[in-house]
Amino acid sequence: MKVVFISPYPPSKVSLNEYGYHLIRSFVGKEEIEKIYVLTNELKDNSNYDQYKVDGVEIVPCWKFNSLNSTLKIREQLKKLQPDLVIMNLQFMSFGENKIAAALGLLTPYFCKKMKIPSIVILHNITETVDLASIGMAKSKWKTKLFGLIGKQLTKMILKADIVGVTIANYVEILSEKYKADNVVLLPHGNFDLPERKQQKENSSEINLMAFGKFGTYKKVEVLIEAMKILEDKYPGKNFLTTIAGSDNPNVKGYLDSVREKYSNMTNVHFTGYVAEEDVESIFLQSSYVVFPYTTTTGSSGILHQAGSYAKACILPKIDDLERVVIEEGYCGSYFEPNDPVSMADAVAALIEDPEQTKEIEEKNYLAAKGLPMSELAEWYLSHANSMINS
Repeated sequence: MKVVFISPYPPSKVSLNEYGYHLIRSFVGKEEIEKIYVLTNELKDNSNYDQYKVDGVEIVPCWKFNSLNSTLKIREQLKKLQPDLVIMNLQFMSFGENKIAAALGLLTPYFCKKMKIPSIVILHNITETVDLASIGMAKSKWKTKLFGLIGKQLTKMILKADIVGVTIANYVEILSEKYKADNVVLLPHGNFDLPERKQQKENSSEINLMAFGKFGTYKKVEVLIEAMKILEDKYPGKNFLTTIAGSDNPNVKGYLDSVREKYSNMTNVHFTGYVAEEDVESIFLQSSYVVFPYTTTTGSSGILHQAGSYAKACILPKIDDLERVVIEEGYCGSYFEPNDPVSMADAVAALIEDPEQTKEIEEKNYLAAKGLPMSELAEWYLSHANSMINS
């Protein structure tokens, strides 16, 4: 079986690159697989993909982020490769921060259908549950309404795939009811390769509060820094550090620079910039707690799964979708009210003052991360692929 993945892939900085990397690796060595191709976005220097080469996987940079003809370029490659199966790792901004480019790229499942190539989409978010204003997509009512209508049409194109997998059970209900779709399934996020577990330091006087992601829209770090100030006053004998691991959301360029300037007098706020795949482990291992300074969510959280992989306790906002994922997938954390530094500081303090509870959360998160390895998820894909191919 020849399998084509359409996905960002490291060192590309496009969202879902890391998820794509781990998912694709999980297919390597499977008996049914003859060859794996990854149709990914072009870099300034495509030779940079060489550092992430995996035996049995051929990287084919063929489309450009923000380009209007990405779907056509992908279509050309599909005609050339003639795969038995296409797996698309998508969210609504996979093909560009430019809204037209993003929309055109999402026509790819429709073209796969027209070309009669069996296809599976893993869709990480849906427009029906996203607050467009909070993620920087629409700042007026008429734009919200317009983008909602466009999102509905794009969802219909995505649903042309043979199977559309979503990572939250509620999404299955929404898509099935609203679009009368019978090809939507719950497809768990799956967990990355578990590193060797390293025990946390007990009663450490150094506390590193780490947030990971792309910031500026619904992920804002001021609340975390302000919470740290409160904790410094509460625990004068401890040394606190806030680590902001990541870069700006494409919709809010310059955001982190403005935060850095605002808090320039604080030497214990560290901005890492973009975190390469090979540096992710050390960022997580150096943290005391992984903090989620979110005001909303756009689907299941890869960062939550990573935190579990490294047996980290999480400081989580009380947001419906995120709480639902945490419960459904067996994770745990200390909760705070979104955008409230006092509440966030209280959530951290609860764990500082109860080391046993912290250990329980770390253990529960690690066990949750062991729940569904990517290798088992790959078997699910292949089982459904064989059914489609042989039908």
